Amino acid sequence: MDVVYVSIGAALVLAVWLARRLVMSFSAQKPSDYADDYTVFDMKKHLNGAMVCEGVIFGPSGRVTSSFVADFIVTWDGDTAQINEHFVYDDNTTQDRVWTITLGEAGHFTATAPDVIGTAKGRNVGATVQSKYVIQLPDDVGAHQLKTVDWMYLTRDGTIINRSQFRKFGLKVAELVATIRRKDEQ
Repeated sequence: MDVVYVSIGAALVLAVWLARRLVMSFSAQKPSDYADDYTVFDMKKHLNGAMVCEGVIFGPSGRVTSSFVADFIVTWDGDTAQINEHFVYDDNTTQDRVWTITLGEAGHFTATAPDVIGTAKGRNVGATVQSKYVIQLPDDVGAHQLKTVDWMYLTRDGTIINRSQFRKFGLKVAELVATIRRKDEQ
C-alpha cells in the first residue's frame, strides 16, 4: 500500500512540475501573448543606429557568472538589417558577432550569425521580439551547442530588455538579462 501512495505522490509532483513548465514559465510564453500590448516594437525603428547593451549572465545555479557591455551598430537596407556587436566582458575578454536579420511576412523573420547553427527563426508581435536558435559556444568555454530562446521586450521609454535562456539536453545552463538602448540616450 505504501508503494501506491509513493507512486501517486510522485505522479502528482511530476504533473505539477510539467504544468508549471508548460503554463507558467519563461519557456511557456508565446508571441501571441503580447499581441495586444501597449506599444509596438518596430524593429526598423527601435533596433537602429548606434546602441549600447549592458547585461549579466547567470550560470546554472542562478548566480551571476559574468557581465558585459556591448556596442551595437545596426543598419537597415530595406527589410534586411546587419547588427555588428562588440562585447567587452568583466574579465576584459572581447567577442564580436555580426547578425543578419531578414524580415518576412506577419512579423516573422530569420537571422544568421557565424556562431549560430543554421538559421534563427523569430517573430515580432506587439512590444516583443522572440527568436529561437542553436548557438555554438567558443572552444575556450567548451564549444557546446545550446538551444536558445531569446526575448526582447520594448519598454515605454524605448529601452529594450533582453532575456535569453540557454539549454543543453533540456536543462537550463545559463540565462542572460540585458538592456539595449540608443547610444545617444546615455
